Amino acid sequence: MSLEQIELLESLGLKLFFVAIFLLIGLAIQDVLKRGKVPKFGRYIVWAVLFLGCAGFLAKGVIEAVWEGGGVG
Repeated sequence: MSLEQIELLESLGLKLFFVAIFLLIGLAIQDVLKRGKVPKFGRYIVWAVLFLGCAGFLAKGVIEAVWEGGGVG
């Protein structure tokens, strides 16, 4: 296995790890919101913050891919 393949595998593994972490965080938040009987407005705020964090992570990945593809990074 070449160094480039190992780096690609590590990068893919790390991204999949972050996806799993975001999923587990979402499930934990859903459970806490249900058990705590949080009002709808509070639930919307919590999910908006979680979504924006996930969207930022995805945007970072897209920007990195574009920059590396263009030879910038």
